[in-house]
Amino acid sequence: MGKRKIMILLFSMALLVLSCVVDAKAEATKTLSEVNRKLKLLNKPALKSIKSADGDTIDCIDIYKQPAFEHPALRNHTIQMTPSYDPSETKTKSKWDHEVSSVTVTSQLWQKSGSCPKGTIPIRRIRRSDQFKAGNSVENYGRKKPSFLHQVAQLNGSQNSNLLQMNHSKAILVTDGYRYLGAKGDIKVWNPYVESDDEYSTSQVRLLSGPNHDFESIEAGWAVNPSIYGDRQSRLFAYWTADASKTTGCFDLTCPGFVQTSHIIALGAAVHPISLLDQLPYQITIYIFKDPRTGNWWLQYGDGINIGYWPPELFRALSYQAVAVEWGGEVYSSKLGHAPHTATAMGNGNFPDPNWGNSGWIKRMRIHDNSAALKFPDWVETYKDEYNCYDAYYVSDYVEDPEFYFGGPGKNFICP
Repeated sequence: MGKRKIMILLFSMALLVLSCVVDAKAEATKTLSEVNRKLKLLNKPALKSIKSADGDTIDCIDIYKQPAFEHPALRNHTIQMTPSYDPSETKTKSKWDHEVSSVTVTSQLWQKSGSCPKGTIPIRRIRRSDQFKAGNSVENYGRKKPSFLHQVAQLNGSQNSNLLQMNHSKAILVTDGYRYLGAKGDIKVWNPYVESDDEYSTSQVRLLSGPNHDFESIEAGWAVNPSIYGDRQSRLFAYWTADASKTTGCFDLTCPGFVQTSHIIALGAAVHPISLLDQLPYQITIYIFKDPRTGNWWLQYGDGINIGYWPPELFRALSYQAVAVEWGGEVYSSKLGHAPHTATAMGNGNFPDPNWGNSGWIKRMRIHDNSAALKFPDWVETYKDEYNCYDAYYVSDYVEDPEFYFGGPGKNFICP
């Protein structure tokens, strides 16, 4: 090859490299611009800010300037400050009518550093690094990846394809076939291993309605979710969707929708303390119920703290009722369904352990049906996508109140 041709080739390669560098820089600038724009929408001006020991910043935002009211359906929304009745005073109508718990209820770590005044709500400040760690598009930050059904589950002789979802693995206790206006459960808090930043592990109470391919759901519990929170702490979360997470819904207050009323609890904040093997168990109590007057779906934490609500305007089917309730764990990973399986754990990484309680568990499970009274469901059944990876175990005999145990390590010698 002649010297002239070599020079032309080298010059062409240099131009190509320079073009790639310029394009990469332009793309990075565009991404940074999108992130900054999104952060401006997410992080509202604070009347007070609290620095938590775990690195979080909690902003106290004027309750009337919270993200919810940017939703088109809520522009003229009037805040319901408290439910129209106190569900904690509703007597449980069940043969399991005791409500005594021997475990210790958790708090939130940021509360040790300060408090938000009345008239404000605490919102965890979203950091730029959180958005970059999310991996998916900036616009989809805070949302679950869509759930595409890949087969149909059989429960109680009927098809329930809300359960089997690609890239999602569940181990749950489920009740369906009736009209549900609320659900409750005590959830033991662990800190499971999450293998990759784009994976998560949750333990929650969930209500669902709508068609299988476009289901609506509201749920709450605790989660380890690096793509949303930027770390691997166990955090209180709430989630909603009106279309199987395709275009609507999000975790916590990362999109307009959920109306918060509490100045005490911050969604997305770290739960403290957490359970450790063979030591004191710690739990959170989650209670979701529909207000009979306004139709709002209220979220209650502990035994009496009303965090806020999902307005019925967000939904179609759920604006009236839920048709199924789930208690248990969920793992998301793109590695599900083929080897090697993810090592992301559910619960605390142990398979169900009803003898010693060293696994994920939910107790005091209750529902509302056509009446306002809390009760244990007339019918329940366990369900698990991958029993070799994450299993479920229901106990109703020889116990004072039915108990549900679940969890697993993910990848292991029987789940390659």
